[in-house]
Amino acid sequence: MKRLKVCGMIAMMACCSEAMAGGLMSNTNYHIAFDRMMARGASFEVDAAYSNPAGLVWGHEGWQLSFNWQIPTQNRDIESTFPLYTEENQTKTFHGKASAPFVPGLFATYHKDNWAISAMLGIVGSGGYVRYNEGLPMFIAPLMAGIAKSSGSITPEMYDIDAQVKGKQYIYGAQVSFAHKIGDYFSASVGFRVSYYQGYYRGHVKATLKDAIIKGLASQGINRTAELINYQLDCDQSGWGVNPILGANYHNGPLTLTAKYEFRTKLNIPNSTSVNSDPDGLLSAFKDGNKTRYDIPALLSIAAGYEFTPKLRATLEYHWFDDKHAKMSNNRQEALKRGTNEFLAGVEYDINKTWTVSVGGQRTDYGLSDDYQTNTSFACDSYSIGAGVAVNVNEHVRINAGYFTTLYSDYEKQVDNYYDTKLSGTETLKRTNGVIGFGIDYKF
Repeated sequence: MKRLKVCGMIAMMACCSEAMAGGLMSNTNYHIAFDRMMARGASFEVDAAYSNPAGLVWGHEGWQLSFNWQIPTQNRDIESTFPLYTEENQTKTFHGKASAPFVPGLFATYHKDNWAISAMLGIVGSGGYVRYNEGLPMFIAPLMAGIAKSSGSITPEMYDIDAQVKGKQYIYGAQVSFAHKIGDYFSASVGFRVSYYQGYYRGHVKATLKDAIIKGLASQGINRTAELINYQLDCDQSGWGVNPILGANYHNGPLTLTAKYEFRTKLNIPNSTSVNSDPDGLLSAFKDGNKTRYDIPALLSIAAGYEFTPKLRATLEYHWFDDKHAKMSNNRQEALKRGTNEFLAGVEYDINKTWTVSVGGQRTDYGLSDDYQTNTSFACDSYSIGAGVAVNVNEHVRINAGYFTTLYSDYEKQVDNYYDTKLSGTETLKRTNGVIGFGIDYKF
């Protein structure tokens, strides 16, 4: 049978983001204080080891430690309309379930006089598993079109398709920063982060004639095997990169102004492929030893915090992710219209010495285009809302609990030549998301 163009099967599984907050390849929620307030760029607490390292010279003098545990869940559904589907209205929904059962975040800071050192361990990009139990339109549609073209007598009602796609992506990060107070109001920090990428891509797609069809052909003296197509893939990837991080902080009375710049992290990840049924053809992107780019983009963060009273604090924050200059597989970043803009706001109020409540919001606006969006790696502009509490158990221990949910805008695209089938198709990309987290901070 003639080869079918299946769009590299799961070749675009690269950059499958999980259910965390942040840009296309970056996470920003490591500490539960983010989950319950969102805007943490003016923090002097232990979470400033990530969000504001330069500000730690105004924080607790001595050691701080923090352990955080987040549980994100996300659904990623693709509603596909294509002329060869046998479902009602020729529309089929492909349901994807993404999860990361345990997302830890570890922080440590030490402040003495005009100096502070901080460290953080966390999942700095991606961070989860995704599974589509019925495959994806990007290879189901071409498969069906290929069968129709190569054998006009075989229609979609005559065969069954068995397909599954699953993948995992984690980018672990270890960050260290040094901060120094300059005069009465200014401080600066310098640091770096080492990022380690680990992921895998597994999948298969099989098309087989139904038993009744085979028997019918046999009765006509035509002997036909059941299998029409069978592609298999099992590929692991891992690699690492380093990026510098610079920070600045201005603090005068109730006002705090901060800026932080994270340089781009270059990740060029080699394949370790154990199964590839077509290494020189449709699945060549996963050929053993081939490399794929998964750069983490540069990030600029700017924040303004104000303490209205000793009990009431608020922060406004802005993030810019330079996605256009962070290389992706097949230079996919070039399809973006621009980088990502994020706007954050948060309010925190101390009810008494024990209880603190907070609420916050975030607007994420990507520079998306039809050519950028793929079945296994699509983004949707969104609003996030978070809330939670902090409980000061005593002068040393604080417990944080928070939850945030993300409300996504559906992304719809119409394609005249749907995955090179020469037939038109429509896709509506949908996401839902929620993150719950708990953490404990310790001062000594």
